[in-house]
Amino acid sequence: MAGIRLTPEEPELPQGTPPRPQLPLPVAGSGVTAGGGGSGGLEMASDDERSVAADSWSVRSEYGSTLDDDQRYADAADVLAAAAAAGNFPSAASDYCSDKDDQDPNEEGSMLGLQSYWDASYSEDLANFQEHGHAGEIWFGADVMDTVAIWTKKLCVSFIQGGLSSANDDIKFEVDDKHLFDYPVLDLGTGNGLLLQALAKQGFSDLTGTDYSEGAIELARNLAARDGFTAISFLVDDVLETKLDRKFKIITDKGTLDAIGLHPDGRAKRVMYWESISNLVEPGGLVVITSCNHTKDELLQEVEEFGMRKFGQEDADRGAGDSHQIFRYLDHVQTYPTIMFGGVEGSQVCTVAFQRA
Repeated sequence: MAGIRLTPEEPELPQGTPPRPQLPLPVAGSGVTAGGGGSGGLEMASDDERSVAADSWSVRSEYGSTLDDDQRYADAADVLAAAAAAGNFPSAASDYCSDKDDQDPNEEGSMLGLQSYWDASYSEDLANFQEHGHAGEIWFGADVMDTVAIWTKKLCVSFIQGGLSSANDDIKFEVDDKHLFDYPVLDLGTGNGLLLQALAKQGFSDLTGTDYSEGAIELARNLAARDGFTAISFLVDDVLETKLDRKFKIITDKGTLDAIGLHPDGRAKRVMYWESISNLVEPGGLVVITSCNHTKDELLQEVEEFGMRKFGQEDADRGAGDSHQIFRYLDHVQTYPTIMFGGVEGSQVCTVAFQRA
């Protein structure tokens, strides 16, 4: 639902369409945010500057593009870099909180964490679709979307073939698509639903997408009808207060956890997120999360801390350990291009798979 966005196959938006903010970009695997790496003598950004910068961030990279090269957005990026370097954007792992009521009064959110922003954003996308046929933007870019779809199928194939080999390995793809029907998929924060279309192309047929924005669901339904994917089900639903009454073998999330973390009560809402998906995924099912705001290690720590919260520190101290894990790490995509930043190598986005105990 939120992240670096790219429309490689879409024409440019009509003149006058305002640019929309992007998420800050970490180096996945390094725990640092691109644009800041140590104090370096940078001045502390003011609260107002950080707020403006967070809501105006735009990155030109292999995974995203700017919709407007206006200098004020470059200036906003500089301010955000200074804030990150000064320690004003702590990582998700260090900032994670297991107590809903224990909030940091100094913690700042972003408009990208608010439903009102997404309602307005998808209302605009829907209008552009109706007038120009634009599909909207692809979170993290088309290459990442296709990688997630293919990699998720490889995970399922390895399970069907009775093994737990890495989805990054060369495994045989000779699996009848009818077997994938037994793997119902839920895409959380589906947005325009294009990830589900990519999964359908890989042979998945029991596909459901949810989003709390009615505009997003209407756009997704229109695009699916236009592109011939009428079997995909789209529902208005808030993952934090879900009304879904079924479980799924696969849950995908491409940027939704990132956006939830940008809410003013982001830490508490991330706890609610993990609680919700722990009830939505079948035992033994898969959760595939793609993020540009969390590194793989941060996601692992967040899952571990959620398990400790769920079962209590006392059980962990007794050595219950793995027996009380709610999610266990399976694998992560290792084929994303890497960059060097601050002497540390990492990728600009990470995709991590967990299995429900």
